[in-house]
Amino acid sequence: MRRRKSSGASLIEFSFALLVLVPMLLGITSYGLNMILSLETVQLARDAGHMFAKAFDFSLAGNQSLLAQLGSGVGLKATAGTGNAVVVLSSVTYVDKGVCSSFKLWNNTTNSPQGCTNYQQWVFVQRLMVGNQNMYASSLGAPVTTGKTPVSLDAGTGMVNPASQQATNSGDVAVFTGLNPFVVAGNLDQLPSGQMLYVGEAAAKAFVMPPFSKGGVMYAYTMF
Repeated sequence: MRRRKSSGASLIEFSFALLVLVPMLLGITSYGLNMILSLETVQLARDAGHMFAKAFDFSLAGNQSLLAQLGSGVGLKATAGTGNAVVVLSSVTYVDKGVCSSFKLWNNTTNSPQGCTNYQQWVFVQRLMVGNQNMYASSLGAPVTTGKTPVSLDAGTGMVNPASQQATNSGDVAVFTGLNPFVVAGNLDQLPSGQMLYVGEAAAKAFVMPPFSKGGVMYAYTMF
């Protein structure tokens, strides 16, 4: 009699347990997938930045395709405006006395800049983007290519041309939002005058599984 009265109790108990176990399993799965995407984004930023610093020319279509293969795990595509990821490559330099002097914008008599608008600022030397350019804005900002005094970029290589804009055009200043610009008390730290800093940024769409994971963007950057 006791067995008949208790028959099915285990099934009911298991059903109640599933109410906890299933959401827990789904939450762990979404968290794990996003953790993998985060690690792949970090690796993509590191690989892209390292190759860029080693003069790997990402303005070439073939090299962009190679980068897309490296970032296939996060949905990077070589075709502009497509895919679920973007890689932003920037070379920047710090405008100090040496840089101003190289463009003949330094007054040796007064030992002060003369027409060197961007003195003591980081400025863009080159900017390239691979992938879906509309999904994320760089933490460095971007050269201002519109307005009264737009920055001129080479259509193929992304180089600031003429280079004198680095010293004279305020639209070429990099903002370094949340990034370490290697400047201490207004002075360039650890890098010689005119040395370029290579920054690789990668951003990718996160895995979406509401309500456990609402998506967002995975982001990583490296400097060389």
